[in-house]
Amino acid sequence: MGVRDFLEESKILICDTVKAAARSGAKKRVLIQTKPAEAKLNADAVLEKPTGKAMIQTTEKVIVIGASTGGTEALKVVLKMLPVDAPGTVIVQHMPEKFTASFASRLNDECAIAVKEAEDGDRVVRGRVLIAPGNKHTLLKRSGASYYVEVKDGPLVSRHRPSVDVLFRSSARYAGKNAVGVILTGMGDDGARGMREMYDGGAYTVAQNEATCVVYGMPHEAVVMGGVDKVLPLTKIALEVLIACKQ
Repeated sequence: MGVRDFLEESKILICDTVKAAARSGAKKRVLIQTKPAEAKLNADAVLEKPTGKAMIQTTEKVIVIGASTGGTEALKVVLKMLPVDAPGTVIVQHMPEKFTASFASRLNDECAIAVKEAEDGDRVVRGRVLIAPGNKHTLLKRSGASYYVEVKDGPLVSRHRPSVDVLFRSSARYAGKNAVGVILTGMGDDGARGMREMYDGGAYTVAQNEATCVVYGMPHEAVVMGGVDKVLPLTKIALEVLIACKQ
């Protein structure tokens, strides 16, 4: 990422943070003059919508997880509860470029399941968690009965790159009812639309509850959009996902 791109993306994220803080009910508000906000793109900018055709159900499930503010600790809680042979998992955690590799490495050291930063073409297999690299969109793709990830450039989607909406839409499109989706703590609404598309495609979907979220933004929007099967406290999500993967 060039300096100009980095500054532009940072400006957008800071503006979103200020807007969220302004809506929080603070009595004193500071007016900040900015240029007109750029259009907020959705997952259409990267991937077409799911076709609506039902995917053939297979015996192998895949887990997809989205998180943002507070997500690094929340993900640690969930992943440390997964067994070494848990279903293949792909994660988008909003995090800058260069930080995701070290984050994945730390999780790999602390969890029974193997964790690595995703690379283009990596297979999604049992016993492995793939973390989307910062500044790259990560999509779930399917080849026959096997899954792999595509890591690619693209515009900011829902103000983020990587975007949870992009991962979730690709899961709806290529995995359908074979996927289990989880949305964790985070500011904004990234992932809400994608989770609804997963839900409509037959996937089982779980959201973290407000009491255990650092920021109840993304899970709340997913619930409001009607794409969540169950809302659970953080410590109960891993078991729920494992049960869903056996059904």
